[in-house]
Amino acid sequence: MADPLPGPVSLELLLTAALALSALLTLVASYRVIVGPTTPDRVVALDTIGTNVVAVAVVYAMASGRGYFLDVGLVLAIIGFISTVTVARYVTEGDIVE
Repeated sequence: MADPLPGPVSLELLLTAALALSALLTLVASYRVIVGPTTPDRVVALDTIGTNVVAVAVVYAMASGRGYFLDVGLVLAIIGFISTVTVARYVTEGDIVE
């Protein structure tokens, strides 16, 4: 019985497809940031873009074998989380620090 996913060629194709899909989803989320009817829509779209950038960093680390892109992804995830919480607090309460 033949293996349906033979070796590293399949992994390379899968990683390339993941990078392309993440880039496409980032473009779609960018449209929502520009057109978004409300501020919460824009905040969610910006959070989605941040998550996609982290995904691109991690997938690129896997594709290229360069481990420091994992550190870049981790730092971007932390910054994205803090900025999302800060913007959400500003939108709901009108002030960041009381």
